[in-house]
Amino acid sequence: MGKTIVIYGSSTGTCEELAGKVGEKLGVDGGNIYNVADIDSSVIEGADNLILGTSTWGAGEPQDDWYDGIDILKSADLSGKTIALFGCGDCESYCDTFCGGMAAIYEAVKESGANIVGSVDAGGYNYDDSEAVVDGKFVGLALDEVNESQLTDGRIDEWVSAIKGQLA
Repeated sequence: MGKTIVIYGSSTGTCEELAGKVGEKLGVDGGNIYNVADIDSSVIEGADNLILGTSTWGAGEPQDDWYDGIDILKSADLSGKTIALFGCGDCESYCDTFCGGMAAIYEAVKESGANIVGSVDAGGYNYDDSEAVVDGKFVGLALDEVNESQLTDGRIDEWVSAIKGQLA
């Protein structure tokens, strides 16, 4: 497997903690787990695999630091890279925008020439709507530490198993 990095945006620490769990399960060294606020295009261009995570805020928006991060993604050469997304949200209080922050990142990379992996069947989730669902699947791993934390480790394990063989 080529160089894999995990990039997250987190305001309360939840997505940061999840990024650490995902990175650990993938065997990513802690030095290759980055807060999106601390990256530039050289970090992205130096990796073969990008695991990108965000929390969801407001009306389904990505975490604030991702606005600059999305600009960095758009300016980087992503062709030939493999990208997987994960997001966290609240399926009860924000059931109509659950994990919608992933959608903004997905939209930024879907036409980049990268291989996007890791979609997850949305059928096993309790929510009303999400912009991060395309054709019945979340564009990445959706996690809810507020209402379904007991499912997090199993969901991460299953997702990591699914994407590991697809990473460059």
